[in-house]
Amino acid sequence: MSQEDKKSRPSFMKRGAGSGDDEKGPKKTPRFSIYWIYAMIAIVLIGYNFLSFNPEALPTTEQDFKERMLVQGDVDHLDYVTNKKIVRIYIKKDSLSKSYYAERFQKKASDPSKGPQFEFNINTWESFENRLGEFYKTHNLQEVQTKSVTEGEWFGPILNTLITILLFIGLWVLLMRKVGGPSGGGGPGGIFNIGKSRATLFDKGTRVNITFADVAGLDEAKVEVMEIVDFLKNPKKYTALGGKIPKGALLVGPPGTGKTLLAKAMAGEAQVPFFSMSGSDFVELFVGVGASRVRDLFKQAREKAPCIIFIDEIDAIGRARGRNAMVSNDERENTLNQLLVEMDGFGTDSGIIILAATNRPDVLDTALLRPGRFDRQISIDRPDVKGREAILKVHLKPIKVSQTLDVHKLAEQTPGFAGADIANVCNEAALIAARKGKDAVDMSDFQDAIDRVIGGLEKKNKIISPEEKEIIAYHEAGHAICGWFLEHAYPLLKVTIVPRGSAALGYAQYTPKEQYLYNTDQLNDQICMTLGGRAAEQIFFGKISTGASNDLQQITKMAYSMITVYGMNEKVGNISFYDPQQENMFTKPYSEETGKIIDEEVRKLIDVAYVRTLELLTTKKQQVEILAKELLEKEVLFQSDVETLIGKRPYEEKKTLDIEVDEEEHKAHPQDGTISEGVPPFSSDVNPPH
Repeated sequence: MSQEDKKSRPSFMKRGAGSGDDEKGPKKTPRFSIYWIYAMIAIVLIGYNFLSFNPEALPTTEQDFKERMLVQGDVDHLDYVTNKKIVRIYIKKDSLSKSYYAERFQKKASDPSKGPQFEFNINTWESFENRLGEFYKTHNLQEVQTKSVTEGEWFGPILNTLITILLFIGLWVLLMRKVGGPSGGGGPGGIFNIGKSRATLFDKGTRVNITFADVAGLDEAKVEVMEIVDFLKNPKKYTALGGKIPKGALLVGPPGTGKTLLAKAMAGEAQVPFFSMSGSDFVELFVGVGASRVRDLFKQAREKAPCIIFIDEIDAIGRARGRNAMVSNDERENTLNQLLVEMDGFGTDSGIIILAATNRPDVLDTALLRPGRFDRQISIDRPDVKGREAILKVHLKPIKVSQTLDVHKLAEQTPGFAGADIANVCNEAALIAARKGKDAVDMSDFQDAIDRVIGGLEKKNKIISPEEKEIIAYHEAGHAICGWFLEHAYPLLKVTIVPRGSAALGYAQYTPKEQYLYNTDQLNDQICMTLGGRAAEQIFFGKISTGASNDLQQITKMAYSMITVYGMNEKVGNISFYDPQQENMFTKPYSEETGKIIDEEVRKLIDVAYVRTLELLTTKKQQVEILAKELLEKEVLFQSDVETLIGKRPYEEKKTLDIEVDEEEHKAHPQDGTISEGVPPFSSDVNPPH
């Protein structure tokens, strides 16, 4: 390895076996270990036992001393240790040969002839002296010589102090080891470095296995992100024309669409240092830690510039400031202020690109979103048919699938699915096929997986009475017939009365169109289709059930959106009360009189749709009965089954003819295919109702 390579090697690359580096590194100083504390305590305790200067004496009792030793005349003299309240007994040398003493002295390690031989504790010397005098008189015994002595205590206090100090040192070392280090609660460097950044650095020596090849269905977003990487690799290519490298890019999209995956691929593809952390990593118990970690993060980034900083879920610290005093948080606002200054403040410099991801761009502070901080907002929406097909191909690579599997058809059957949902479907399909003992995963397994993701786990053991099952069959048949004979309703894909999940007793699955704009006719048809179950119950049973609760929630939400958000009502007018910033959380943006009008118009809209649904199902009563009876028998009906039972959908042929006519007119008048001025093909302000 050359000297230049040694210098350029990142500091986090550790030498190890097989690294090819034979040079000896600097000698490491031995670290202080807690086991040293244990060893010192053990040595002190052992020394206390072996170096004790107190005479060794066997314990006895006052009664044994009087009735055995004094009565038999074996006691030579007594020592009273005043500072310890101990009486030590010295036995005559002639009496030590008696069997009683010989048996007791077998346990004594030292020479028994050197006194004292026995000892016992007393409470006070006065009371003991009175009891001893009475014993002498009662037994006519000659008094034994007694003297008072005091023994020095120099080693005991020293030992107690030393053990206390060692215990405090041990507890301190344990505390520092708990709160310090990467695994501790105080972050890298311990509790004293709690303000340090927790960002993970991906440099030349750290590899991320995910690349742009693993990201499918996000072609436009990939181009934007790859251009940012190219900015850092070839800055002269853009600065030669006077352009500036963008400061940051914000990845915006619903959950599961691949924002973090795109950032991981960027870390895997970029040839520059990549710092990654979450927005919640700035939050800590102590005040001021968030701003300190922001400063430290950008300090490390400047040392590694040019580099990329990725902050996932930035809405944790980037929420709008001071909008509502009741939910304000000074600590979070201080962190946001520091982030704003570091991104584009008085002393900022170039070479650092900030990449962030969020699924709540509406709550972010406007100062954070302005050009100069996040110059680009990269929208990552749910994939269309082509995107879902590409995502399926990526997730199907490790799965052994059947040769008859139609990936395009599978992509058409998963409208509205995000990348995470598609990955979950592929995994569930593989598990279902393995449970059935198949050699490969086929289309039926994927359909079962889609049903499981949408409706939940199939409840085969749920006991449903025949009467309830009949109501469910007619309910779902009402949905299917309304969707079949309404022009703007979604095409039916599947209808079933198999119970799933915790509450779903049956459902009808449709294939929504890939569109972004909806007119009033389409929304009214959707409401009628949703009311088909309740109307079928009313027609065939003369009473309604609780099975339409979810349907009523959907149409109520849709009706209120039509009137208060999209301005689709003549009486209320072209007014939208939608507040994406939620500035009026506790006040309505309209009066009580307007609120009453809105409620009346919503009720009128739903009532008109319900009457229309009743009329449709009354005219198609025979078709509803055919579907309901077939459902009771088979439990599951697909689109082909419905076509066999009641014929093809009447609007399919009409649409085919319309397309052919439009193509002929477009050939004759090519200017008719242009978009009229003022009507954009896509509008980010209009969200399709769900």
